[in-house]
Amino acid sequence: MPVMSQVRTSPEDVREGAAHARGFWVAAVAFAVVMAFGTAPTPLWPLFAARDAFGPTMVTVAFAAIVVGTATGFLLLGHLSDRHGRRVVIIPALLVASAAALLLVFWHGLAGIIVARVLNGIGTGLMASTATAYLSDLYRRAHPDRPGSKVPGVAAAASNLGGLALGPLVAGVLAAWAPAPLTTTFVVFAVAMTGLAAVLLLDAPETVERGSAEGAPRKFGLRPGAGAVFAGAAGTGAVAFAVLGFFSSLSAMMLKTALGESSVFVAGLPGFALFAASAAVQLAAGNWSAGRLSGLGVVFFPAGLALTVLSLYHPSLALFLVAATVTGAGAGMLFKAALGAAGGAARPESRAGVLAVFFAVGYVGMGLPSIAFSTAQQRFGLNTSMVWFAVVISAAAVLTVTIARRANRAS
Repeated sequence: MPVMSQVRTSPEDVREGAAHARGFWVAAVAFAVVMAFGTAPTPLWPLFAARDAFGPTMVTVAFAAIVVGTATGFLLLGHLSDRHGRRVVIIPALLVASAAALLLVFWHGLAGIIVARVLNGIGTGLMASTATAYLSDLYRRAHPDRPGSKVPGVAAAASNLGGLALGPLVAGVLAAWAPAPLTTTFVVFAVAMTGLAAVLLLDAPETVERGSAEGAPRKFGLRPGAGAVFAGAAGTGAVAFAVLGFFSSLSAMMLKTALGESSVFVAGLPGFALFAASAAVQLAAGNWSAGRLSGLGVVFFPAGLALTVLSLYHPSLALFLVAATVTGAGAGMLFKAALGAAGGAARPESRAGVLAVFFAVGYVGMGLPSIAFSTAQQRFGLNTSMVWFAVVISAAAVLTVTIARRANRAS
């Protein structure tokens, strides 16, 4: 006799399902807005540098300060939602990020930017792993008849990378056509994040029972034999994040110095193209296997970096934007494959904690290569440094994907 799908029948069940469905979309938007805030400074770095008198190396340091915050948020706090509740963590994440936005408005100078970026990182660290787990919880409760659905994973990836894509575009538009770009941009983000926190506080249901009799889950609990799988996934995620950080911190400066483009709106386009391609390819790749994703990713990824090198030796804005798009598509495929593997390696009760570590490793990959590139550029020049960056990061992508595939076959 066939097994019947679980269907909601009572009015209470229907209302509960509707509340979880609404919460799902509010949480997805909140996730996207926090991620967008993290990349919003992308087209604004030349404006910050001119106002506060610092150069390209300090731009990458200011950008990478977010890594300190994300490491704190992910490693020390990211697991808390597994025990205390998803909403209890996401609302403070929004408020911390709002405080960071206000610091960028009122505290001028490099020190203020760095402190704000650290707070931004803490908010991101609290949000990313928790929201990924929260979306899964909410969707499962809203649609108990759809076990194993890919929708939560797709929504999490789209919120993450889609938000990262919107940040440079929104900031570029505001900087080009609104007054006081270094004020208006961050006031808009502060208001949006505070408003979303209020909506979540009032309406979104909780999905984790606090003080469970099972006791505190392990912060980092992997399935037996899944250590190598997680290591390969984390390495692949770090490589994918490396190019995301590179374009976020340096693309505006590169456009200005190498291509002669000084428009703030144009400065936001490479970041938008990169992250939009990453998000789009993950949506299009819905049910693709991890093997197919990583296999195509290691083709698109180095191809995009090679085009980036070519756009510097033969300066062309159109080619630079195509390069960002192709690189972003490759990074998106690698990220999606890595995120799925990392989530699959976790024990169910430690999912947020495991994802916290995955994202922490990813954000280290986002920050450190960009600082290394900026330091190398001072000594060897932009073009030579770009060639070596492309070669090293492409080789790292091939290596980590190979390790991940072997670990998956062995598990």
